[in-house]
Amino acid sequence: MPEIKRIGVLTGGGDAPGLNAVIRAVVKAASNSGIECVGLEDSFDGLIEPGRSRVLTPRDVTGILRLGGTILGTTNRGNPFEYPIATSDGVHDYSDRCVEMFHKMGLGALIVIGGDGTLAIAHQFFDRGIPIVGVPKTIDNDIMGTTNCFGFDTAVDFATDAIDRLHVTAEAHHRIMVVEVMGRYAGWIALYAGVAGGADAILIPEIPFDIGVVCERLMARDRWGAKFSIVVVAEGAFPKGGEISLLQAAHGAHVERLGGIGAQVCAALADQTGKETRSVVLGHLQRGGPPTSFDRALATRFGGKAVELVKRGEFGTMVAFEPPAIVARRLDEVVGKTKTVPMDYDLLLTAKALGVTFGD
Repeated sequence: MPEIKRIGVLTGGGDAPGLNAVIRAVVKAASNSGIECVGLEDSFDGLIEPGRSRVLTPRDVTGILRLGGTILGTTNRGNPFEYPIATSDGVHDYSDRCVEMFHKMGLGALIVIGGDGTLAIAHQFFDRGIPIVGVPKTIDNDIMGTTNCFGFDTAVDFATDAIDRLHVTAEAHHRIMVVEVMGRYAGWIALYAGVAGGADAILIPEIPFDIGVVCERLMARDRWGAKFSIVVVAEGAFPKGGEISLLQAAHGAHVERLGGIGAQVCAALADQTGKETRSVVLGHLQRGGPPTSFDRALATRFGGKAVELVKRGEFGTMVAFEPPAIVARRLDEVVGKTKTVPMDYDLLLTAKALGVTFGD
């Protein structure tokens, strides 16, 4: 295999705290190995027009370790294999254009930082002959093959802090406070933040809930004198026999937007318990702000390992956290799958043993 002298790096899908830490690690590790690094702007869009990329040096990434967001920009508009796009020199199939520009830019490999959708696209480009190394990114922690994704710890930390603050007002007013958190079709954020924040009920997509069961548990707290309760609801949670609540259905290149279940649970609890009930949606606040020290370290390890895999020629792979090591996973073994909370997961069982209800 010829020695690689120039690589591209991009960030795709939703943003997550720690993206800049990965970019920084990739650029510094590559530079120290004599490899030039090209930053591609706004995900795979950076492979369409030459003006949407730039060479990144260690100086360009100085000071970005602590910053949220991504200096390269990102997009989750859709799959480049599914629609044509107009460029300055005509209409091209998006994927064909990406492959063409990859070679025109003289890149030897591509490091793709993204979630399940972005990594699935990366795997398709690998099948088209582009040397790919993936870096898993999602606050939802739902990517197969890795114990943690960077961004998850930061999201849980923020949600836990919000729950702590809501405890104060819930207790003062003898209210039920319902907190809706992100996570899409997996309940990892709700489970971890709910347990860490001392929630009394945690509703997750993996366990369709019975609102009557939740009401009875909360009223039992009232009977022994608690007088307030905290309910954490994952955005993808849904009642038994019901459906996931959507803010917007999938359309065109856009995936469906989940949300609204917190308000529904709040209304049902108020109606059935007679207690004053309020709901809060944390939303994109969970994506913002500086990454935690854990996420900074994990993202840095991911970036360094990605460059190592490029140097070894181990393409079609994804870096992954297998405590205590960072390892390589084959993309074809992880894409197209969702890591959800198992019913025998120790934190789930511990929460139930402590009296937390999941509405089942």
